[in-house]
Amino acid sequence: MSKQQNQRKRAKGKKIQFKNIEELAQINLNAAGIDIGASEHWVSIPAGRDEEHVRCFSCFTSDLHALADWLKECGITSVAMESTGVYWIPVFQILETKGFEVKLVNAHFIKTVPGRKSDVLDCQWIQQLHTYGLLSGSFRPDDQVCVLRSYIRQRDNLIRSSSTHIQRMQKALSEMNLHLHQVLSDITGVTGLKIIQAIIAGERDPSILATYRDRRVKSTQADIEAALTGDYRPEHVFILSQELYLYQTYLAQIEKCDLAIQKCFENFEDKNQDQPPLKITRKSQNKRRNAPNFDLRSHLYRISGVDFTSIDGLDVLTVQTIISEVGLDPKRFKSAKNFVSWLGLCPGSRISGGKALSSQREQSC
Repeated sequence: MSKQQNQRKRAKGKKIQFKNIEELAQINLNAAGIDIGASEHWVSIPAGRDEEHVRCFSCFTSDLHALADWLKECGITSVAMESTGVYWIPVFQILETKGFEVKLVNAHFIKTVPGRKSDVLDCQWIQQLHTYGLLSGSFRPDDQVCVLRSYIRQRDNLIRSSSTHIQRMQKALSEMNLHLHQVLSDITGVTGLKIIQAIIAGERDPSILATYRDRRVKSTQADIEAALTGDYRPEHVFILSQELYLYQTYLAQIEKCDLAIQKCFENFEDKNQDQPPLKITRKSQNKRRNAPNFDLRSHLYRISGVDFTSIDGLDVLTVQTIISEVGLDPKRFKSAKNFVSWLGLCPGSRISGGKALSSQREQSC
C-alpha cells in the first residue's frame, strides 16, 4: 500500500474542521501603482480622487516632482512599483523623500497573480494588487547604507576592471615569451612591477632585470633571469606599457573610492559608546590583496558593535560587503529562515500531492 493510500485511510474516520474564508478586504485604501519605463512612467490612483485616475509622467526630474505633488493632492500615502532596471531609482528616492511609503516589487510576483483582465494597464493592475495587500516589497536598506553600498559596488567594479588589464599585461609578456608569471606569484607585486617598468623603459638584459628581485620572492635570481630571456618585440612592449598605465589609473581611482568610503563610515553613529576596545589578532594583521589603506576593521566594529572578522571565513572586505548590502538592522528580516531565503541559499519547496516537484532555489539577490 502506498503512502498516499495510508494517509487517505487514516483521514477517513477523522472529522475535519474547516474555517470560513473571509472575503478579500481592501487594506491600502490610499494606494497608487506605477509602471516604470525608460522614458515615461504611468501612474494609477483609486477612481474618484481626480478627474483622471491614470496619468503619464515623463522621466525628467521636474516631472517626477510633479508626480509626487499630484499623489499628495490625491491623498495617496503608499506607492507600489516594479523594479525595472535602474529606472525606478530616481522615482523611489524622490517619493521616499516626500514621505510616501514606497514598495519596490519583483515583476515576477506581479505577473504570477491570476485574474488580470487584458484591457487593464500595468499601473492599474499594480495599484489594484497593492490595494488588497497582495504585494510584498523587496528589501532595501536605509538611505545611509545605500550610499555606502554605491561606493563599495563602484570599488568592486574598479577592481574587476583592473584585473582585466593585468591579464592583458600577462598576455603581452607571454607573446614575448617572457614567463614572469611562472617565477612570480603576482606580476603586479613589488618585483613584478619593477621588472615591467624597466622593460618599458628599454631594459632588455635578463641579468639586470633579475636584480629587481625582492628578497621575499621564492624563485632564485637565476630562475627569474631564465624567465626573462625572450623576444622583445616593440609592438608587444607598446601594448604592455598601455596596459600598465591603465592598470595604475584604476589603482588611483580605487584609492579615491577608498577615501569616499572612509568619509562615509565616519558619518555612521557608534553602535555602543561603552563597547570594549577591539582586540588585535593574527588574522587582523594579515592584509588582504586590494584591502584599503585605512583601518576598516575598527570602523566595522564601531558601527555594528560586533567583530564579525572573528568568524572563520570572514575578513574585513567580506564583512564590509555584507553590511553594505544587508544594513545594520537585523530586525528587517523576521527570522534567520527569511534571511537565508532572501539570500537565495535555501532550496525551493514546491510540493504537490506529497511529492516534491522542484528543489531549485530562487535566484540570489
